Amino acid sequence: GDLTTQNLDAVVNAANSSLLGGGGVDGALHSAAGPDLLAACEVLRRTTLPSGLPTGQAVATGGGRLAARWVIHTVGPVYGSTGGRDAELLASCHVRSLAVADAIGARTVAFPAISCGVYGYPLEEAAAIATAAVRGADTAVEVVRFVLFGAGALAAFTAADELFGTH
Repeated sequence: GDLTTQNLDAVVNAANSSLLGGGGVDGALHSAAGPDLLAACEVLRRTTLPSGLPTGQAVATGGGRLAARWVIHTVGPVYGSTGGRDAELLASCHVRSLAVADAIGARTVAFPAISCGVYGYPLEEAAAIATAAVRGADTAVEVVRFVLFGAGALAAFTAADELFGTH
């Protein structure tokens, strides 16, 4: 699917720590949202996040021209570079994004396959972590949708979700 067209309360951006745009999901969201998204991220960098957003954390901005009202930015781990904390940090991306969604009142949220692009996380491994983290999160979010790029990602997330039973 296309994360940039999701008509939900919030979409999650697989951001880099600078929050100032990049490639993949991050670049697509910034391009579709227009200049307001970058401006909001620049404000965060000047004020509360002068060193950038740490891996595993999340923060929200407005959605600019997106159908979604908000963008929740999270920085996933670069696979194999976190001293054995990859799974913990990837799970944290999902749980903290849902906590941010709760704080802003979002009840419907779409996630991409965080860290599965240039950050190198294997799809099957990431899918199991992401689905388990979302299912285990204490959240008021009513709908979580994984919006994935390509048949391989869809198959990996479908298989992982089936391990926990769908609802």
